[in-house]
Amino acid sequence: MYILDDKDRSILDLLQNDFPLAVQPYLEMANRIGLEEEELLSRIAEMKAKGLIRRIGGIIDSRNIGFYSTLCALTVSEARIETVAATINQLPGVTHNYLRDHDYNMWFTLTAPSRDDALKTLQELEILLGLTIMKMPAQKVFKIKVSFDMGVSNEL
Repeated sequence: MYILDDKDRSILDLLQNDFPLAVQPYLEMANRIGLEEEELLSRIAEMKAKGLIRRIGGIIDSRNIGFYSTLCALTVSEARIETVAATINQLPGVTHNYLRDHDYNMWFTLTAPSRDDALKTLQELEILLGLTIMKMPAQKVFKIKVSFDMGVSNEL
């Protein structure tokens, strides 16, 4: 298990909540935390290698640019779980895919440029898999972001 020190926690906090919009964002982060830029980058690389950080990138609100998103659920036999998951995961609009302890045991989200595109993709997937997919588009979004409190203050 990777043990986080206060510098690591500060890095994770800034990456999640206050990534600098600057020409040299990592240098600015390093200065705020009290590290050299090289050490900051090394720590980020190590946390990425250990699986603490999956990716660093912008988050686009797909609804605000006109995209359509739906939560999907299906019932998959235990023998087919890995192959069905792999098939679903290769679709470009799939953002999450989970196995759950429920009759509908595989849940995923699909985002597409339009409702028609999403429904076409899901119809093709149903034919390919030979399974029925329950589609549950959001009617109202209450929360979309998660941020893990790292227990540090990064105020200037």
